[in-house]
This record gives sequence, structure tokens and C-alpha cells, in this order.
Amino acid sequence: MSTPSSDHHHRLADRHGPVPVAVVTVSDSRTPDTDTNGAWLREQIEAAGHTPAGYLLIRDEPLEVERALDASRARVVIFNGGTGIAPRDTTFDVLSRRIERPIPGFGELFRMLSWEQVGAAAMLSRATAGVVDGRVVFSLPGSHAAVRLAWERLIAPELRHIAWLVEEQGSHRDTEAQR
Repeated sequence: MSTPSSDHHHRLADRHGPVPVAVVTVSDSRTPDTDTNGAWLREQIEAAGHTPAGYLLIRDEPLEVERALDASRARVVIFNGGTGIAPRDTTFDVLSRRIERPIPGFGELFRMLSWEQVGAAAMLSRATAGVVDGRVVFSLPGSHAAVRLAWERLIAPELRHIAWLVEEQGSHRDTEAQR
């Protein structure tokens, strides 16, 4: 039996409706008025035909990151901020403990693409992605260039496909549990 091609999966994913995407900005200094990343991401989500499904601006505190993750029921949650190695950067630490199915290629590709923009400083990013409770979670650095790079080059082109894959995974688990 042959396996359907990746193109076939993309076409199937494209038939599904808009993907609900939540945005969480993690920052100790931004306000709703100065959170250009949060506003930009919500605009891009809508422009791509998806559904902005929530927005939070939280401080970089482990408990706040945990609560933001638990509060969102969107299929995809994009965190921006808190991925560096400074003591206050706790987003990666919280999310990595919760990720059930890591997507290592996201962080690897992000750092590779970042290298072109910032050189060796790219290695300091702990950008990551994975599946948490049936949702796809992306964690990006807080710089606007990094958010734009991640959205345009990695997330937007695969958003429907990855959301469809996770939905299929969840429905398969539900079917297995009913047996």
C-alpha cells in the first residue's frame, strides 16, 4: 500500500477551515500599547485566513506562562518572548516541561535562519515547538525580527498542515479510547 504524498496531505489540510490561533506575549516591559509583536501576529493570523483566538500579555514568570498555556483552548498557541538564556527568561523552561511531542525541527530551522540575520547570537535562542494537550505550541524570541522570521518562513507556510496533523492525532486517540 502506498503512502499519500506530502502534497496530498497539504491539499487535505487546506480543505479544513481556518485554524484558531492564540498569541501570548511574554514581557516584563511591554504594555498592550507597545506590544508590536502581539498586534503584528494577530494581523498576520487574520490576513492568512485564520482565526485570532485570544491574546494575552503576561510577565515572564513561570506561573503566568503556565496559566497562559492552560487558559488557551486554541488549536495553535504562539508565545513570543522569554526564550533567551538570561535568568528572567523562563518561557522555554515552563513549556519544555509540558511538551508531549517535541517538534525539534522548528527550533533547529529557526536558529539556522536566524544565523543569517544575527550571526552567532542565534545559538542563544531557545525557540521551540511541540504538542501540548492536543494543541501546537510555538515559542519564539521577543524581537520583532525573530517573530517575523518564524511566522513568515516556518509557521505560516505549515500552519494548516500541522494543525490538521494534530487534529488527526487527537481523533485517532479518541477512536482508540472508545474501543
